[in-house]
Amino acid sequence: MSESSLMEKLGYGRTPVREAVQRLARERMVEIHPHRGVFVAPASVEAQFRLLELRRGLEEMAVRFATYRATTRQKEAMLALTVELDDFAGEDVRAFAALLKRSHGMVVEAAHNDYLELAMTPLQSLTRRFWFAHIPDVAEHLRIAADLHGSVLRAVAHGDESEAVSASHRLNDYLVDLTYRALGGPAPSRTTN
Repeated sequence: MSESSLMEKLGYGRTPVREAVQRLARERMVEIHPHRGVFVAPASVEAQFRLLELRRGLEEMAVRFATYRATTRQKEAMLALTVELDDFAGEDVRAFAALLKRSHGMVVEAAHNDYLELAMTPLQSLTRRFWFAHIPDVAEHLRIAADLHGSVLRAVAHGDESEAVSASHRLNDYLVDLTYRALGGPAPSRTTN
């Protein structure tokens, strides 16, 4: 799409549309091709593996920091979100995407490091996009993801650093396994951390 067609469709002026498109381009969600328009960036398996490799280390750092730095209010909010995740059922992808975004945001916010947030947000968005495009059974995998994210939040809220790191690794392992499935094959066996 062109910026002008986006402006017309969304009802916003040139500056907010341009800023939004440029931000999406920085986060690699879209590609800007001069004189051709704005295109949704392709989501390749190779890129997903590289994203998950980086996300694993950053997410571990985020949960470690959050375990010690989360305020009481943040821990209470995390536990409240675990109830929503536990209760989630069905195939409403949009509703689940909102829960995932909140989950990721809570951990990053509780880490109290603005630079970590700048690094994590695009990684989580890109890996989430790939995941939604490749889940083989929507209801089953929304349930799996709800359980994995709930485990991370619970561990952080309870101040259990070791379990928070383990839970974040299980989440990353799941995402890696799903990426191998997108290639049409099983994931290689891994050694435990």
